[in-house]
Amino acid sequence: MAKKRILLKLGSNTLTKETNHISRGKIEDIGMQIAALQDDYEFIIVSSGAIAAAKQFVKLENQDKDVFVKQALASIGQPHLMRIYHENFSDLGLLISQCLLSYSDFEKEQSKVNIVNTINVLVKNNYIPIINENDTVATDEIRFGDNDKLAALTAVLLDVDILIIATNTNGIYTKASINDAVPETISLVIDLKVLEKEIGDSKSSHGTGGMQSKIEASAIAKNATIETWIVNGLEDNFILKALKNEIPFTKII
Repeated sequence: MAKKRILLKLGSNTLTKETNHISRGKIEDIGMQIAALQDDYEFIIVSSGAIAAAKQFVKLENQDKDVFVKQALASIGQPHLMRIYHENFSDLGLLISQCLLSYSDFEKEQSKVNIVNTINVLVKNNYIPIINENDTVATDEIRFGDNDKLAALTAVLLDVDILIIATNTNGIYTKASINDAVPETISLVIDLKVLEKEIGDSKSSHGTGGMQSKIEASAIAKNATIETWIVNGLEDNFILKALKNEIPFTKII
């Protein structure tokens, strides 16, 4: 039987566990789940976190909100981020590769063919592609969406079965329960127009994407008949638990 293909989008808040540095424990947790599932699933990762990784090591002279400073931080942080992935995944027998993409790559037919062919070769040879926005030449991810749209476009291009967007909530909550001690998760969504009425405009502490960007990403995936799962990535074993329906999360079909 052919393996199912999952595109896993990891935002900065998941990778830092809502702290000020990349969590090796969280990356190990993700690697252990991929290792446990590799007989039945193949994984492609879209990972934020380069800027967060850089901030552990450097403080650049300039205003932190300047997009060019963030591009420079991304340049510094990307190799550190990949090193952390490599060290943790290799201990589990997992191989990784780096792919840097920009939105303009999705506007050129030959670029799209090249992306598909390259990533299919990597996956066939048991390498896990770890994709990030090429932040030094494009500012879209820094300013908007925290890689959610990039993940959706990549999911469609690579014809995945499930797009899992890891976030810091148990999926999308009903508007009526948003301020409750235990908010109510919307478990299944078929009509995105209904979902639009439920979401707020809050953003995460490290990332730039709020729930709106996740809805927009799920719309791109839905148009290609790909399921989107919005799952709490701060939970240990969140992929395994979501696949077994052991935790609350939002499934958009």
